[in-house]
Amino acid sequence: MQWIRVADSKLIKDGEMLDFDYGDYKLLISKAKGKLYATDRICTHAYADLAIGILNEEEQTVTCPLHLSAFKLDTGQPQNLPAEQPLGTYNVKIQDSQIYVELDSI
Repeated sequence: MQWIRVADSKLIKDGEMLDFDYGDYKLLISKAKGKLYATDRICTHAYADLAIGILNEEEQTVTCPLHLSAFKLDTGQPQNLPAEQPLGTYNVKIQDSQIYVELDSI
């Protein structure tokens, strides 16, 4: 496992999302209620980019723009059909005002 620098933490505010690619990883960094989350960016039901989906800060979910499945940011678990498989989730931290995500070595 290794920590990968994603972006300056000032680039994302509450209620915002940031997309990030690293090797084969397509990640979504979301900020809800002051907390950062890192998940896979591609919906597990159909190939749709969650970066253009809807972030719900109160429920801490991201909703797919294609078929409206919502996923919990902390666990990746789908909250409704048609998605049945969870998103991958990743550890995230801020160090020296930079956002880092922990990924498997590529």
